[in-house]
Amino acid sequence: MHNQKNCLSLNFIKMARLPLIAMLAALLPITGAANVAALSTPERMAKLVDHGGILLEDNGAIIYSHNANRLLMPASIMKIATALAAFEILGPDYRFETRLYLSSDNDLYIKGLGDPLLVSEEVGLIAEKIKAKGVSRVRNLVLDDTAYALTAVADGIGSSLNPYDAVNSGLAVNFNTINIEVSGGRIHSAEEQTPTLPIMGKLAAGLPPGVHRINISADRDQSLIYAGELFGEICRRAGIEVTGSVLSRAVPDGLIPFYRHQSSKGLDDCVEGLLLYSNNFIANQLFLACGAKRFGYPATWDKGQKAVADFFARKMGIGDDRLHFAEGSGLSRKNRVSPAVMLAVLDAFKPHARLLPVHNGAWVKSGTLTGVYSYAGYLKNNDRLLAFAIILNQKRNTRDALLELLKQYAGEKIVD
Repeated sequence: MHNQKNCLSLNFIKMARLPLIAMLAALLPITGAANVAALSTPERMAKLVDHGGILLEDNGAIIYSHNANRLLMPASIMKIATALAAFEILGPDYRFETRLYLSSDNDLYIKGLGDPLLVSEEVGLIAEKIKAKGVSRVRNLVLDDTAYALTAVADGIGSSLNPYDAVNSGLAVNFNTINIEVSGGRIHSAEEQTPTLPIMGKLAAGLPPGVHRINISADRDQSLIYAGELFGEICRRAGIEVTGSVLSRAVPDGLIPFYRHQSSKGLDDCVEGLLLYSNNFIANQLFLACGAKRFGYPATWDKGQKAVADFFARKMGIGDDRLHFAEGSGLSRKNRVSPAVMLAVLDAFKPHARLLPVHNGAWVKSGTLTGVYSYAGYLKNNDRLLAFAIILNQKRNTRDALLELLKQYAGEKIVD
């Protein structure tokens, strides 16, 4: 987003000599505003679009269209398409699984299958189930993240410590981030549900006082140490003694899980969190899970792309040339969609519309990258949902003004 500052230098001597010019200059903004106000609503919307497209429909009937078939970078509204694919490929009742194994040496193996909501509370539920199955003492905690075989991060993911750059994994806790509070020279967890762990002291070194949520996923070993320490401490609190260390390796062939934990959160919960918080980590965990469901584990970016592209081509008649996924979150500048295709997605997504955030009286997902501003969702008109998409690939962020004009225009055009 760029801030533009208009600087006006006044030369009072010249202004005194040229009162007529000064008067005309003073009147110019008023005249311009009057001209804009005189324009029709569609004309006003068109003037707010430098490079982009808009479409508003009522059950397939076009109410307003401007460059509806132009392919554009969507940013985070791509998450709606990812969510739709997840509902269709994984199924609405899908729940992520985490598998637990005990070796003959009494090592506890924890194999993740990509649960994006494997948070501290969920780890607590797993520990309680392990204890209930009669396990009260284990040697090593061995973490297995091989269900996701990722040789690269998602296109568009940066190398920052910001949570939105968290790297995907088959086994990651708390979105591959850690929440630390530095206060009075002491370091502790900033979350009541998450215990203070040894790794927090190392990560907090040099941080100023305050609360810091840090993306720890750039270092795979560090990410697994965090997961292992979290599982270990929560297991101890549940009455399970851990006598050894945190290790990382694949589950041995032939070892059978003694417990398969189905996540307490369903796909609706995943998608609601994905859309409400625009969570890139959840989006791509779902994207990768679609690939694993369609083509088998281990999950890869190629399998995810093929599974999602195949769904849209076969079930909706939308080819890769009209809806292109480089990844599932919208972070990649290689993603492409048109407003027309976005409305086809929204039409199919209507049964899940309530999962979208509410913004200015509409159900809306926003998208923002440098030079990319988008909205997609539904305007509420009595008992009807009017699907719309605003996708701008330009310097000016005019999406809010366009949304207000779309709402106004819909009110003018639709009479019940």
